[in-house]
Amino acid sequence: MIVVTGATGNIGRPLTQALAGAGREVTAVSRRPAEVPDGVRHVVADLAEPGGLKPVLAGAEALFLLLSGDLHGAGAAPADLISDAVAAGVQRIVLLSSQGVVTRPFGPTRIALRALEDKLRESGVNWSILRPGGFASNALWWAGSVRAERLVAAPFGDVGVPIVDPADIAEVAAACLLDGRHAGGVYELTGPEVITPRGQAEALAAALGAPVGFHELTRAEARDGMARSMPAELADDTLDILGAPNPAELRVSPDVQRVLGRAPRPFADWAARNVAAFR
Repeated sequence: MIVVTGATGNIGRPLTQALAGAGREVTAVSRRPAEVPDGVRHVVADLAEPGGLKPVLAGAEALFLLLSGDLHGAGAAPADLISDAVAAGVQRIVLLSSQGVVTRPFGPTRIALRALEDKLRESGVNWSILRPGGFASNALWWAGSVRAERLVAAPFGDVGVPIVDPADIAEVAAACLLDGRHAGGVYELTGPEVITPRGQAEALAAALGAPVGFHELTRAEARDGMARSMPAELADDTLDILGAPNPAELRVSPDVQRVLGRAPRPFADWAARNVAAFR
């Protein structure tokens, strides 16, 4: 049995579908009730609570570990989740980390994630680590303004990074969970091209078949909005990358191609698949 945390999100949902489609027994874990594919067991659990994952792990052979925002906050103990998994007899753990662990190793959230990676390496189980860059699905922050005003409002309109489609992250995670050849693999996951927020607005316009305007926010305006849904330190880290990506953050990684045998999906593909959210 494979346990998928964050199972109703942009990565967990397609990962759960892929594993179930491969005929594997899956337990989908989320903080709130949700629909899951037929044949998938769903468990509501809060991983921020001490021992919150323990009741789910009995009989599990593998775990996909995705940390929600509160598990990056002060007082959180995500390393305990790895200890609980090891104690339960889990043999394989795939951790969703971050590209920033390498590209910006001294930010507070990056230091915490690197410590978690180290904990996993020392755990004695088979492991894989995924380090994605920015997500294409972050464009959903603009869905309301695109629906209401046909407008994208974002900072750093002409500064781009190679954002990755969460569906690609999910497929790589499935490969790591199902194929022992990926044990010990550390994969940096990006899209196939650098794309700016203004370019994303143009891709959304093409998907909609209607013009979409662009309004450039100040960094302070963007931070205020982001801090409502994530720790302020994580918002600052994200804005540092978006505003001034370094050469490592501009690099298009070959790892999606290496694992999946195909190129990563461009943002335009994500926009076309998710256009209903913007109509």
